[in-house]
Amino acid sequence: MSKSHVHLSVKKIIAGSSSILLFLLLWQISVSYSNLGELMPGPFTILKAFFLSFTQKIGKYTIVQHTLFSLSRVLIAYTVATILGITLGLTMGRIRLVEAIFRPFYEVIRPIPPIAWISLSILWFGLGEMTKYFIIFLSAFASITYTAFSGSRAVDPLMIGAARMLGANKRQVFTTVIMPASVPYIFAGMQVAISSSWATVVAAEMVRSSEGVGWIIVSGMEINDMKQILVGIIAIGIMGFILEVLLREIERRLCAWNVGGV
Repeated sequence: MSKSHVHLSVKKIIAGSSSILLFLLLWQISVSYSNLGELMPGPFTILKAFFLSFTQKIGKYTIVQHTLFSLSRVLIAYTVATILGITLGLTMGRIRLVEAIFRPFYEVIRPIPPIAWISLSILWFGLGEMTKYFIIFLSAFASITYTAFSGSRAVDPLMIGAARMLGANKRQVFTTVIMPASVPYIFAGMQVAISSSWATVVAAEMVRSSEGVGWIIVSGMEINDMKQILVGIIAIGIMGFILEVLLREIERRLCAWNVGGV
């Protein structure tokens, strides 16, 4: 890594740290010198409670265990959504018959927020884990399908024509031209999908759950414990950030030729 890149990275870290510290300072001033202090604790009280939750249980589990429960739900549903979304998006983009059959249904489902499906998902799957998986799946599926579809449609026809002139059959054109060209679009959709999936886990865990970061927030609301609610929010924010960074790193390694993405 060059000196300029190191210098830029240090600047980003300093800027990011400064913004967080400024936010915490404004929060502390607000709770100390305004009526906000009657509604919620200060940042240092919340941070102390957050770190204590690594050893002290909230309900039946520690914050780490709650986070792992939520993470497992997200990753299972997200993986299924990724596989089906990429498959459907690419095939809709290249096969007119598939697009004619599936795109009308997809376009109807796409604008419906996942939380709107809670009642139907309970009716279809009951109050078990499948309902949670289904809601999280829907939040990821729409973004991934759309970007895979857009990516396959955006492939330069000249590249496809050149591959055919060199003797490539339809399968080879699809695997060596269309899929690689669609990868940046797909990763862009996966970035959006992992964020929306992690955010949706809160709604999913409102459906008869006894563990998970979403349950921490819902349980805190029921007992009017603002400290517990904010601890859950911090856990969601940190884990969401980690997931996004990991996905960006995977994209950087797999698509070094396209750093920056679409």
